[in-house]
Amino acid sequence: MKIRSILALSLVAACGNAAMAQATQKLTAAKHNEYGLIYSLPVTHVRITVETEHTVLKAGPFFNYAKKYLGVDNVITADSEAWTIKSVDMDTYGVPDPDNRYLMQFKAGSAPFIILTEEGLPLAINEENVVAPLPHKSAVTAKPGRLDDNRYASSLPGELLAGQSVSKRAEIAARMIYRIRESRTNYATGEADQMPPDGEAMRLALEHLQEQEDDLMALFCGTRTTSTTVTEIDYVPVGETRKEVIFRLSDVKGVVDKQDLSGAPVVLTLTVTERGHLPRDEKGEEKKLPKGAVMYKIPGRAVVTLSYEGKQLCKREIDVAQFGIDFGLDPGMFTDKKAPAYVKFHPDCGSIKELGVKEVAQ
Repeated sequence: MKIRSILALSLVAACGNAAMAQATQKLTAAKHNEYGLIYSLPVTHVRITVETEHTVLKAGPFFNYAKKYLGVDNVITADSEAWTIKSVDMDTYGVPDPDNRYLMQFKAGSAPFIILTEEGLPLAINEENVVAPLPHKSAVTAKPGRLDDNRYASSLPGELLAGQSVSKRAEIAARMIYRIRESRTNYATGEADQMPPDGEAMRLALEHLQEQEDDLMALFCGTRTTSTTVTEIDYVPVGETRKEVIFRLSDVKGVVDKQDLSGAPVVLTLTVTERGHLPRDEKGEEKKLPKGAVMYKIPGRAVVTLSYEGKQLCKREIDVAQFGIDFGLDPGMFTDKKAPAYVKFHPDCGSIKELGVKEVAQ
């Protein structure tokens, strides 16, 4: 029986205390709810997960002297930053359709139950072994670069920071690099005037020398720091579309809204490959809806493609509830005392995942 949204919300709230897990709730048909259970069929949403990488290049103050003093010519010569798309993924999830709520009515004395998501979408009937995981990626924060906020200065001597010419400071820094390398070689060959007392002390000494060298080399070669940002974009399929702008990628701001013209567009193409249709019996005739049916979705299918600057980023074939139709199961299946049925649903599109009969202890 299809019911109005106000009634559905009030009944779900009354039964909502029976939570069985973090993302599910269990509702049992009983006398207090007149053996009726409320649930919603979904509208399929597409979750687009975009992982972008932010790269920041900073030139060192002595980059002009890298070749002269260190023989290095592959150095960063100007500050810059850029955002690139590292990966794109798409998955689907269901959102309760306020216009597609149902009352599932069972006969008195029976005790079937339904497992729902927190939002009220069906996961299973007469089966508790179900979960509704939703994977998410995590962002990676950039570590501070050696040139950020002049953090390298704490490991440099006063003569390098004093008011001398840039050329002179670069010369001093280069001499320090060569001395550090010589010290490291002496430790490795055992020729140092004072060797560390044990292996752990040796490791710490070598690490300290490497840290000093890296700080000094950054003054010549510059630094590169990277971080990743994960952005989720919600898309609701309503029909076929071609090269629809979903979001944009800016070199300065990363992922931006599709209306922000500072970025280049990422476009989506959706092609419906199949519409949901009524099941047929052995004679090839369309089946009739059972009385008081337990409603579910027979979804349609679509191919979704995301592209950026003419290159395909991601392509998925998905089931879509709104491209399908509603049908139902005989509610008597679930109250048969000798062989009660169970069913599992796909919460993203409302279709049947598994249908079977439970074993009843004799």
